Amino acid sequence: MKKGYNPDFIHHADPGKTSLIKELVFGMEDGMVSTLGAVTGIATATGSYFMVALSGLVVIAVESISMGVGSYLSNKSEQDMNKRKVFEEKSELKQFPKEERDELRDIYLADGWPKDLSETMADVASKDKKLFLKEMIYHELELGGSKNGAHPFKKGVVMFFSYVIGGAVPLIPYLLIENIYLAIPISVGVTLLGLFLLGVGTTKFSKRKWWKAGLEMLGLASLAALIGCGVGQVVDYMWLK
Repeated sequence: MKKGYNPDFIHHADPGKTSLIKELVFGMEDGMVSTLGAVTGIATATGSYFMVALSGLVVIAVESISMGVGSYLSNKSEQDMNKRKVFEEKSELKQFPKEERDELRDIYLADGWPKDLSETMADVASKDKKLFLKEMIYHELELGGSKNGAHPFKKGVVMFFSYVIGGAVPLIPYLLIENIYLAIPISVGVTLLGLFLLGVGTTKFSKRKWWKAGLEMLGLASLAALIGCGVGQVVDYMWLK
């Protein structure tokens, strides 16, 4: 192992891969929670096997596409906005080189560098167009490393499949068990376990205590099942009785 280098540290991992973790966790969590809330509420209210299976499949189909497209568009918009910021910064460096050089010096000073060294660093950077732009992108625009993230299309694809996988967890028990009232607790139990394991899985990157991350994911996300069940009971009592 190279001295001063620990391959187990997260900041040494491929930025393109680590940038997908947000989409993966978000997609799976939302898929499990949204589908569980929908099918639990419908199952409780109607007791109809057909309605539960149909609604679950519709939720997964529609929401997975919506989430995938939404992820792509939001990340693409952010990428386009960052490109525009860089373009504008390039223009400012050409039109106002002295003012930009002084701004970079002030940034160094604010970061805690000595005055003389800040002046020297700003002078050196301002004489190299590429270095000057790189320093302003990192220090002023705070976009350092963002270009190494995964492509928006890849993030959208990961979001799509993550939602499908997550949504399948609470629905599968209904597809395998015809007794809907037996399927309800199994669906809830399997999904809660899935949420807990998803939380535990994030500790590979966050290095948090596995049980804390698992319980946090479980506690916050499982509220959807209670709300779905509650809404189903209200509908059943007010309209279907």
